[in-house]
Amino acid sequence: TWIDTSPDRFPETPPEAVTLIPAENPALLMAHAPRHAQHLIFTYAHSLDLELCHAALLRGFDFCGLIGSASKWARFQRRLLALGHAPGAISKITCPIGDPNLGKQPISIAIGVTQALLSHNMNAKTRHRSAL
Repeated sequence: TWIDTSPDRFPETPPEAVTLIPAENPALLMAHAPRHAQHLIFTYAHSLDLELCHAALLRGFDFCGLIGSASKWARFQRRLLALGHAPGAISKITCPIGDPNLGKQPISIAIGVTQALLSHNMNAKTRHRSAL
């Protein structure tokens, strides 16, 4: 599911398995996400990123990745603590997502995000098999 505040950012023809949802306040939709959802948060505004992180922590998730720098993440951690979230819960958010050493170009970020999701999913499969 791709949620965006501006339908203008959606592709004319979305990928087959992608549902597009325009939303004035995307954080409100987090309450409808499956608890096992994997979220990628990368918006145009730090305030919206923070709202989405807060909503994700309230809902629960399997994976939550946030685009940002180490300094942005330090600020967010303080703000999420102030909103009442426990340090252990906050630490479940991956920020910065991907490998900052790859660079800041959009393609480098996309590669890093893909790698982070693949790594998370492979580790989850390994944990699942170990539990059997």
